[in-house]
Amino acid sequence: MTTTDETQMADTRTAQAQTTRPAGRPRSARAERAIIEATLDLVGESSGLSELSIEGIAARAGVGKTTIYRRWSSKEDLLVDALATLKKPFPAPGGVSVREDLITYMRVFQQDACDTRNRCVMNIAMNEAERHPRLVERIRQATIEPRRAAIAALLRRGIATGELRADLDVRIAMATVVGAVMWYIRTEGPEENGELPADLAERIADQLLAGLGPG
Repeated sequence: MTTTDETQMADTRTAQAQTTRPAGRPRSARAERAIIEATLDLVGESSGLSELSIEGIAARAGVGKTTIYRRWSSKEDLLVDALATLKKPFPAPGGVSVREDLITYMRVFQQDACDTRNRCVMNIAMNEAERHPRLVERIRQATIEPRRAAIAALLRRGIATGELRADLDVRIAMATVVGAVMWYIRTEGPEENGELPADLAERIADQLLAGLGPG
């Protein structure tokens, strides 16, 4: 067999191997997803962050501890990244009106408040600050602060356009916006059909804007 024939056969074997390789995400991506999911599951099941351990997360994810430590240097780093996956960025504001953008944001809050995993972020921020101040601050910066900044920017835009009162206290208004959604869902809950009112975001936004507007 000539050298040319051997080269052609090698090229053919390489091409066949490439076409028969299983499709899908790399193993590392699947492992990372399994670790994130295991972390979120255990956060939801535990009564505090102190109960979580790398050993427990590894066992739930079906990976070795070294697999986790190759990606995260500590349990705290893993927790921050895992919880950050729950808080997706707000949709880009349409800019048509403060009302429309406020409704868009409030619908996201509504979805989060109805999701058990997403509620974990707020519970941690409220209940774990004294025991784990540095960790909770990192979680807040990764999950809560980007949304606070988006709401603050929307409210300031409304002041600038005259849609909101010129003397509006932005921080109080931010708390009012978020608190109204959370309070309704936790105290009123779903209707008889097990669902929240389809127009809940619009109703809360209009009620708030009656007080936040220029009058």
